[in-house]
Amino acid sequence: MKRILLIALCGALTACSGSDHEDLKQWMTENTKDMRGNIPKLPEVKPYEPVLYDGEGMLDPFKSSKIEPESKYKQVAGKGGAFQPDFEAREVRNSLLEKYPVESLKMIGYLNVNKHPMAVIQVEDKVKQVRVGDYMGLDFGMVTQISDTEVQLRELIQDSAGDWTERKSSLYLQSKEGSKK
Repeated sequence: MKRILLIALCGALTACSGSDHEDLKQWMTENTKDMRGNIPKLPEVKPYEPVLYDGEGMLDPFKSSKIEPESKYKQVAGKGGAFQPDFEAREVRNSLLEKYPVESLKMIGYLNVNKHPMAVIQVEDKVKQVRVGDYMGLDFGMVTQISDTEVQLRELIQDSAGDWTERKSSLYLQSKEGSKK
């Protein structure tokens, strides 16, 4: 019984695959006879030409001293420029005013003791007196001049190449009106 059913099913499928779709095949042939693919040609590949690189005498951008200093406190002699600060002296001084950036310091007063000018500096809730030659700020700022309205500093900053340069900045007297919160 199963065989008869299987033979009948195969016969029916064979009958369906006749020339019923012949008209569709003919239409496809007629409509696609003039069609061609339009793919542009690939560009011509130029041969590789090596370029000579003469980096001798040029600065090596991957040199470890340019990426990270050799030591936090000691630089190799001759490196860092003419203004290289003394890191060890800063540690010995251990000044409170050198632990804060200059922007957070306020000049709140001026004193003239025995013809020696002094400035009164406030940081947070602490008050300190500074003289010419004292240090303040994170950038090795040394007080160079004190007047009744400002404190002038000479700071040392390091550029991306590791060289130290000078920068001048000032800290101005804060008036009572400007300090209201």
